[in-house]
Amino acid sequence: MNTASRAFRYLAIVSALLFFALAAIWLFAPATLLANWGVVFDGGTTGLVGRRAAPLYVGIGVALLLARNAPPSPGRTAVVAGFVTTCLLLALLGLGEWAVGHVESGIVPAVLVEVALGLAFWFVVGAEGGAKAQC
Repeated sequence: MNTASRAFRYLAIVSALLFFALAAIWLFAPATLLANWGVVFDGGTTGLVGRRAAPLYVGIGVALLLARNAPPSPGRTAVVAGFVTTCLLLALLGLGEWAVGHVESGIVPAVLVEVALGLAFWFVVGAEGGAKAQC
């Protein structure tokens, strides 16, 4: 296993754990997360959306956890592309919601984590491709 593959493994594990934690928060304590963003939790619509989002986060975490040991391949690249797309679109959506005043500045840490994770996976997979090309 080369350094980039080890980096992918650790990044996939850490990201999966983060997504499992996020799913648990959305499922059991969505009011806490929403309060950080300045969004009122009404228990109705916001509760429904949060509970429905939780399984999506678990699914992403499972995909990353199962892909952690996979060598570079088209399948693993597809998982990473989906993850990077998800992270960057969430970040863009967060910034957009902040810009129009639907959320407060508490969204910024989430946006930064989403951008960091997306770029980290992009960098690691790119480094693996560069290392393979040099062989």
